[in-house]
Amino acid sequence: MNENIVFLAAFIIMNGAGFILMGVDKSRARKHQYRIQEKTLWLVAILGGAVGATAGMKFFRHKTKHLQFKIGFPLLAIIEFFLYVYQLK
Repeated sequence: MNENIVFLAAFIIMNGAGFILMGVDKSRARKHQYRIQEKTLWLVAILGGAVGATAGMKFFRHKTKHLQFKIGFPLLAIIEFFLYVYQLK
């Protein structure tokens, strides 16, 4: 049971980070400031934050015209979600 708590905490932290990074990047884009690199956004998504990054993409309306994000993040989010559910069983 202790492993599940650690796993759930990592899930929440990474997805929170993905959501926040999308918001920060959108804010920086509006202000014409230095942006968060796309490879950083992908790294967070691949390391378990795809659900949060996808939610952030939709919520902040950011990167929605980029096909790699529009399709890649939700697809990765679905895969990660099922991996998390499988792990918690």
